[in-house]
Amino acid sequence: MATRESRDLVSREKSARKVYRPSSTLPDPDPIPGMTHRWIATHILGQSDPTNVSRKLRDGWEPCKAVDYPELMLTGNEKSGNLEIGGLMLCKQPTENVEAMAEYYNGQSQQQMDSVDNSFLRQNDPRMPLFSERKSSSTRGGFGLGLK
Repeated sequence: MATRESRDLVSREKSARKVYRPSSTLPDPDPIPGMTHRWIATHILGQSDPTNVSRKLRDGWEPCKAVDYPELMLTGNEKSGNLEIGGLMLCKQPTENVEAMAEYYNGQSQQQMDSVDNSFLRQNDPRMPLFSERKSSSTRGGFGLGLK
């Protein structure tokens, strides 16, 4: 009689399941420590948008040159050499500047929310208080279970 090995001792190779991910429309450059990359709109619906580009350049975004990013395998714009795809131009900026901008805009948002709250609560009447709590919570009740 042949001896049988237990199932634990017999190992089957698991076939690695391939997961499909569609390719990104815009390639991501290799990360550079201390720099943040962003695609900036240069054209919208086929029309040039110089106002947006000018504003972003004044905010500190610098266009990336195609020769500096060979991993993207793209040719640069004939005139400028900048990386552009479908009306978007790759730009970079120091991460500390990007974080400072985010902090500024978060502060602006918070001021607006505080203003709305103050305006809302100004109409408060102690006889019928307004509800202004911004938190949600859930509880599990003992309804119907004889709990008191």
